[in-house]
Amino acid sequence: MAEQKKTNEGMNMEEALTQSEAFLIKYKNAIVGAVLAIILVVAGIVMYKNLYAAPREEKAQAALFKGEEYFEADQYEQALNGDSIGYAGFLKVAEEYSGTDAANLAKAYAGICYAHLGKYEEAIKQLESFSGNDQMVSPAMKGTIGNCYAKLGQLDKAASTLLQAAKEADNNSLSPIYLQQAGELLVKQGKYDEAIEAYITIKDKYFRSYQAMSIDKYIEQAEQLKNK
Repeated sequence: MAEQKKTNEGMNMEEALTQSEAFLIKYKNAIVGAVLAIILVVAGIVMYKNLYAAPREEKAQAALFKGEEYFEADQYEQALNGDSIGYAGFLKVAEEYSGTDAANLAKAYAGICYAHLGKYEEAIKQLESFSGNDQMVSPAMKGTIGNCYAKLGQLDKAASTLLQAAKEADNNSLSPIYLQQAGELLVKQGKYDEAIEAYITIKDKYFRSYQAMSIDKYIEQAEQLKNK
């Protein structure tokens, strides 16, 4: 019986191998084509990164550098639109090097420049085109958008955007700033309960922040206005 079993297993193995061989022969061209396609795709990705994307990113970073110098010197017009000696400006960098990290950062810089120049609608447009998911830069851009809405007198949008920025940041550096700003806007709108809630979040959750040191005063003022 054991010998018969071994014979059957051997036949099954041979049959499986024969079927595999038949499959390979039948679909050889398709398999070879698929393998070659995978190789070409991988090679294409590698070549794209090394021969196009990486050098383009380097050029974009170099183009951004002079703008950052203007930005740090509070020369927002030159940083945004360029100068007469070779620097193209954040707007041009964002356009010419679209898809690079530097171009994405140029959008953020451009938005802040517009905000400093009092062009709040343009600032919002640029800042909303910035993409990111970290806990510092992205919430900071959203907080700037909120403040631009406030400058435009759109207090509802401003407060909700600032509250969202505080939630996304969730840290002692940015969140208390945006919560306090949102609270002040909510007080202006007579939304005292919402303002108090924002202030209490600073007091309870971000008690190590600078804003927490004086937040009791804001809570008291909001409560007094509420009870008038």
